[in-house]
Amino acid sequence: QPPSRLYRSATPRSGYPESFSGNASSQPNNPLSRKLNKILETRLDNDKEMLEALKSLSVFFTENSLRTRRNLRGDIERRSLSINEEFVRIFKEVKEELESVHEDVQAMSSCCEEMTNRLKAAKEQTQDLIVKTNKLQGENQRLEVRAQVAQAFLSKFQLSATEMATLRSARDGPITEDFFRALNRVKNIHEDVKVLLRTNQQTAGYTLDEFGTARRSAVVRGFIDALTRGGPGGTPRPIEMHSHDPMRYVGDMLAWLHQATASEKEHLEALLKQVTVQGVEENMQEVVGHITEGVCRPLKVRIEQVIIAEPGAVLLYKLSNLLKFYHHTISGIMGTSVSSLLMTIDEMHMLSKKMFFNSLSIHASRLMDKVELPPPDLGPTASLTQTLSLLREVLASHDSSVLPLDARQADFAQVLSCILDPLLQLCTVSASNLGTADMATYMVNSLYMMKTTLALFEFTDKRLEMLEFQIEAHLDTLINEQASFVLTRTGLSHIYSCVQQHTAEQGPLANLPGMDSTSLKTAMVQFDRYLASPDTLVMPQLNFLLSAAIKEQIFKQSTELVCRAYGEVYKGVTNPTNAYKDAESVLHRTPQQVQTLLS
Repeated sequence: QPPSRLYRSATPRSGYPESFSGNASSQPNNPLSRKLNKILETRLDNDKEMLEALKSLSVFFTENSLRTRRNLRGDIERRSLSINEEFVRIFKEVKEELESVHEDVQAMSSCCEEMTNRLKAAKEQTQDLIVKTNKLQGENQRLEVRAQVAQAFLSKFQLSATEMATLRSARDGPITEDFFRALNRVKNIHEDVKVLLRTNQQTAGYTLDEFGTARRSAVVRGFIDALTRGGPGGTPRPIEMHSHDPMRYVGDMLAWLHQATASEKEHLEALLKQVTVQGVEENMQEVVGHITEGVCRPLKVRIEQVIIAEPGAVLLYKLSNLLKFYHHTISGIMGTSVSSLLMTIDEMHMLSKKMFFNSLSIHASRLMDKVELPPPDLGPTASLTQTLSLLREVLASHDSSVLPLDARQADFAQVLSCILDPLLQLCTVSASNLGTADMATYMVNSLYMMKTTLALFEFTDKRLEMLEFQIEAHLDTLINEQASFVLTRTGLSHIYSCVQQHTAEQGPLANLPGMDSTSLKTAMVQFDRYLASPDTLVMPQLNFLLSAAIKEQIFKQSTELVCRAYGEVYKGVTNPTNAYKDAESVLHRTPQQVQTLLS
């Protein structure tokens, strides 16, 4: 048989030798068997990586012998090593090329940087030259335009040399058509000159308008520079740097405008100093108003921002006075003519004044929304003290104002009404639940604080008089309460009441309950103790009074009431019709003696 047929007959259908197949079937768990099965079952047509590896292997594995199979691993490693060495060699060349390129780029960068520095230095050195060149070019263009205008004017209003020669030679030579043409030209020039002379006033008006327009732009530009850039070299500093300080911020802006307005007025006076016609002053005021009109918008925006930020009632009041002062000052320069600048300042003054009184109204409404109870010592409440402190600051800023006297006095009554009237109402509501003596003491202390606050400032006479009347009304209450307190503690209150209400129909006074001699003597013992030490019988409320003078006044006048009451009791007891036996032993002190002891 052929070898192939012998091979097929010796091999079972499974593709393995029978002996191997039998061993494999008898040893299904043999690792070598499993590995061989896995290798033989592998489908190489689906494993691309294996195919590529076999193709690469076939390149250098040309001889299939025992020696080459044993050295296959070493050959593969040597080939891999040689490939890596070749890669390293090639990569080294690439690296050297890249380093060379890097050095070239560094050199180019240094060269470019050096060129940039040279260009920058050259630009800085030639900057002034370029500016001067541009300036000279612009001036040259203006001069050329002026030369053209002057040449056109001369050609229009001046005879040429030929025409002059023709007119002068006509005396000696014959008269030609050129002479009449030149004469006609002279006539036309005379007519044009007459027109120019008639329009001088209109030209002067146009000149003033152009002057005002040019100065308006300059003033606006100067105002913006003063706000944002400051003076030359940074001195003075930009006004915007002080925007955190409203008074200085607004004051600096108005001071700059005041100075600018005065300067523009001086420029116009110098320009029109030779004009003698009437109405020059009104024209100057109108031109100054036109010049300063451009600054109204930036000024208004900035002052509105300060006012709307609500810096506080005191600061709003100071701003109002400041705006009113500069309105008064600048109007002295610009006159009474209608001016946008004066209207803007007055508008801002009215806005700050309105915001100020709104702030006071809000403060007053907050006081009434949450009424504080009087403290235990019956002194002023915290809200009253804070409001009086606010009033003191407002009045102090009012007194330090540079406004004229009549202007300062006009707003004073309204300020006092906005603050004092709510305070008086607050005190009345706060004391409504107190007793008579406590209420009177609390009101006297509160009114006394208001009075001492107002007494330091001018234009407060009417309010001080009103507060004094209210204090006196509450003092009468305290005086009566103190006298009643003394009479009650000495036992004379009931006796004095009986004497006052006694009538003849009731019979003798000694027969009334509690009016016998023994009761009177007992009361006189307590009254003698009072006479010995009057200071011991003082209402507790009087110790809470803030004013020592008021306390002394209450003590003095209440003592007079006690003496008067004792006098009436003494008169009633010593009256024979009241049936007191030995009245002098019952009341052993005369009213004069009591008054002497208490005085």
